[in-house]
Amino acid sequence: MTDPTVSFLFDLDGTLVDSVYQHVLAWHEALQEEGIELSIWRIHRKIGMSGGLFTNMLFRETGLEIDPSRIERVRKRHAVAYNSRAHEVRPLPGTRELLGYLTSAGIPWAIATSGRIETAGPIIERLEVDQSRVPVITRDRVRYAKPDPDLFLAAAAALGQPIAHACIVGDSVWDMLAARRAGGLGVGLLSGGYGEDELVRASAYRVYEDPADLLRHIDEVGGRR
Repeated sequence: MTDPTVSFLFDLDGTLVDSVYQHVLAWHEALQEEGIELSIWRIHRKIGMSGGLFTNMLFRETGLEIDPSRIERVRKRHAVAYNSRAHEVRPLPGTRELLGYLTSAGIPWAIATSGRIETAGPIIERLEVDQSRVPVITRDRVRYAKPDPDLFLAAAAALGQPIAHACIVGDSVWDMLAARRAGGLGVGLLSGGYGEDELVRASAYRVYEDPADLLRHIDEVGGRR
């Protein structure tokens, strides 16, 4: 019998769907439209945190003035640029099978993403997530996003499950830092571009290649039927 306190909380981009580089290029385009030149690799290192914190950090790196109206303008331009690429986004290998396994096994799961509903919504619909049964917590629903723990705490609360017994699955150091601060068990995936050593240093308990690899080792993190 499945332990009812075991749950899985998933990041979205780079964890369930192959969308990290679409976000990177969208941020690059948005910044260029503002006349801000920044190397693509530097942008990639920030993917996974909230858009507001992301732009704050980028502006600090470039030495430019952090103006709230400019931050909001860049964020909106990113959303437009990302949505123009959203048709390229596909589920990562094993995503549908992993989520199907958890559902059939009666193991509760939720999605907690730093993306706002304007960009995350269409992707979640493409995954055919039944939001009447599966909580989806986006940036719009919490005060702070990753690396703050709010998203994962809200997802656990929506499931009615203790965060201390949650496996928090993400692809970035920001996910792992948020998992640690929330008090859950961080499980890292390499599908977002971060290395295993980086994820482990950020508190990942286990690291797998992608959702398919996690499903093959699901018993290692308590996901037994």
